Amino acid sequence: MSHILITGGRVIDPASSLDRVVDVALRNGLVAEIGTGLTRTPADRVIDAEGLLVAPGLIDPHVHLREPGQEHKETLGSGSQAAVAGGFTTVCCIPNTSPALDSPEMIGFVEHRARATAACRIFAVGSLTKGRKGEEPAEISLMARAGAVGFSDDGDGVASPAVMARVLAAVKATGLALMQHCQEPTLTRGASIHAGTIATRLGLTGWPRVAEELMIERDIRLNRAIGCRYHVQHISSEGSADLIRRARAAGQPVSAEASPHHLILTHEACDHYDTAAKMNPPLREQRDVDALRAAVADGTITVLATDHAPHTADEKALPFEEAPFGIIGLESALALYAEALVHSGAIDWPRLIALLTIEPARLCNLDRPSPHRPALGSLAPGGPADVTLIDPDARWIFSAEHIKGRSRNTPFLGRAMRSRAVLTIVGGTIAHQVQR
Repeated sequence: MSHILITGGRVIDPASSLDRVVDVALRNGLVAEIGTGLTRTPADRVIDAEGLLVAPGLIDPHVHLREPGQEHKETLGSGSQAAVAGGFTTVCCIPNTSPALDSPEMIGFVEHRARATAACRIFAVGSLTKGRKGEEPAEISLMARAGAVGFSDDGDGVASPAVMARVLAAVKATGLALMQHCQEPTLTRGASIHAGTIATRLGLTGWPRVAEELMIERDIRLNRAIGCRYHVQHISSEGSADLIRRARAAGQPVSAEASPHHLILTHEACDHYDTAAKMNPPLREQRDVDALRAAVADGTITVLATDHAPHTADEKALPFEEAPFGIIGLESALALYAEALVHSGAIDWPRLIALLTIEPARLCNLDRPSPHRPALGSLAPGGPADVTLIDPDARWIFSAEHIKGRSRNTPFLGRAMRSRAVLTIVGGTIAHQVQR
């Protein structure tokens, strides 16, 4: 393997509280040294990082890579190319595949296929229930032993309180996190957009905030006697943030994530029946956007995740009620996070990098080594050489040429962006580079 020397960059490693201009030497797939004035002599390649941020490789704990069963939308290989283009060196794929990732054999399938085809590290999130049907717990313990990094039925919430109590207890025994998609199904039947003025004008069935909030409140109450690590995926409402804030203040093991689109857009993006902005949970109102940004700033939301959800152009061309939910997000996420949180003044770069590295690593237990992988989420001598270089002031227009995955479903095409991952290194190998 090559020896890469990164010089003159602002190295930010939130896990060790490192934030200063130093050099980073990568050798044989590992971080060899971090310090000033490192010798250039043995390096095969020297990268001048002046003006750049040098961070641990970014981690996304919530992506839909569609393999197996929907490879025409995305594969582990194409999704990993999208990931490294966005600065992500590790992603965790959600189990709403066909068949679902609901057994140790399916977890092994993802590991095998990722090893053969992926440009970044890919780990599997196992299903909570068999076939993601919400009726019977899946083989949670066996999937944990096989390498699952968390459990979720994302795409659907676990509607039954009795089943939810059982899976909370089962996941608790593994030490992993239960990642819940919070949607009370009887309140969202036929809904395709936030219950607000745009839904009324377009004549569409509205999706109320309480459908998300009710399930969060139920789960928090169920979990009080169990103590499972409970994580709320892609929260969208002001009320959800308040529920999570109160639970955390009470010492409950509750965490939450926000996605780029919920930090940037409102339901007005769906006007004129624009299916590119149709997502689950739906885009809501400006007060919800403001509340989510505030929740990131005060530590209520501890993880950022794209919910990368590829769909074909034909599917998104269907009438609004029939088109699938979701947008792609890996290639554009960093710039959108920076716009919503750093350039707005809500948080600084070290905190944003923490939300994209050590925090998701902790959520998925990736911050500690296992037989399946090294410890991830930090930049330390002896650790894996997963590194992302970020130009915080890069100005660019997000266009189709920047999309490396198989699908194009995003409302952000043509948007002026600021900040960009310009170099992604996975295990000491350059996986993606932008010419500056």
